[in-house]
Amino acid sequence: MDFINQDIQRYAEQHTSEEADLLKTINRDTHAKVLKPRMLSGHLQGRLLSMISHMIRPKYILEIGTYTGYSALCLAEGLQDGGKLITIDVNEELEKVTRGYFAKSAYQEKIEYIVGNAREVVPALSYKYDLVFIDADKESYSTYLDLVIDHVNLNGIILADNVLWSGKVIEAKSDKDTRAILDFNKKVHNDKRVENVLLPVRDGIMMMRKVG
Repeated sequence: MDFINQDIQRYAEQHTSEEADLLKTINRDTHAKVLKPRMLSGHLQGRLLSMISHMIRPKYILEIGTYTGYSALCLAEGLQDGGKLITIDVNEELEKVTRGYFAKSAYQEKIEYIVGNAREVVPALSYKYDLVFIDADKESYSTYLDLVIDHVNLNGIILADNVLWSGKVIEAKSDKDTRAILDFNKKVHNDKRVENVLLPVRDGIMMMRKVG
């Protein structure tokens, strides 16, 4: 993920609104205590997620891939009154610490945190989403898109993280995860159900608007 110039990254963060104290704590604790802390959205991307959520003012948000809860709390900032964020993660080991962060936030009552396999959980839910954030196992990205698309409102927004995959998407050789990301990016770009723009923010965010 260090393929973006670090001086540019720092400059962007220095000129971006600060994250809340709880988010700073999650950021710090995750890097100190949890495996693969690069999975955390972090300051710059977190503020972008919050900004998008505020612009949409969603009633219902779906997040696939909770990790330690940082991105969920950023997305929850834009929920309208009476809104709800449903976040799903398969990792049982992080459940206690993540629920603890949610309990300390102003959004505890608006967050439904489900530990389970998203392939099984998503079809069992009955919400219609205004905003979806996909940030889980890369091999399943295309599956997740197909699972959620019919449950997204017209003009709803779907975001998928890590679509530049540390710059590996433009390398000559590719591993299994890179090929999955390449296939997903191609699928989205050719999908008539959405309009899309690939944002070169942090590790890349694919932004889609449902049009059909």
